[in-house]
Amino acid sequence: MKVLQERIREEGLILSNTVLKVDSFLNHQVDTRLALEIGREFARIFGDRPITKVLTIEASGIQFAMAAGIALDVPFIYAKKKKAVTLAEKVYSAPVYSFTRQENYQVSISQKYLGPEDKVLIVDDFLATGAALVGLVDIVRASGAELAGVGCVIEKSFQEGRGLLEAKGVEVHSLARIASMSPGEVCFVEEAVVE
Repeated sequence: MKVLQERIREEGLILSNTVLKVDSFLNHQVDTRLALEIGREFARIFGDRPITKVLTIEASGIQFAMAAGIALDVPFIYAKKKKAVTLAEKVYSAPVYSFTRQENYQVSISQKYLGPEDKVLIVDDFLATGAALVGLVDIVRASGAELAGVGCVIEKSFQEGRGLLEAKGVEVHSLARIASMSPGEVCFVEEAVVE
């Protein structure tokens, strides 16, 4: 997605070879037009599948899951990182380690919102180590739902996340794949179109 790559080059702050900050347009202040365009792109990629739900994890993936849900005309749900007292019903849960926050979470989703009748698209803002997405895949599989695939806004292709997901048999599509980065420089992976 060229517009996304351009925004990363123009506004992204590369703090190290592994840390990219996109706060000004993606995950603190959100460019709503870009978010909706991202949702439409995920709908274009996955729209030939009978998706019934879009799933993400709180908090930075919510706007993209919502945009994809709008474009696909289906609800979106998000895994909560902390179980609220109002979440009294049975839940699906999985352990997740956040590289960004350096914390472990037990993420959960109410069983009444996800079940064997669902066909799920997982959407998130970043794919790096893959821990959060692997946790969501485990939740989808525990629910008996069918996983349509995973859509990521930005992928750090030099980290292990894609490999972990593909080893679980998960189809992954990322809108901007970063091959390498260092302060002041970002290099994107250009994927060949498979016919």
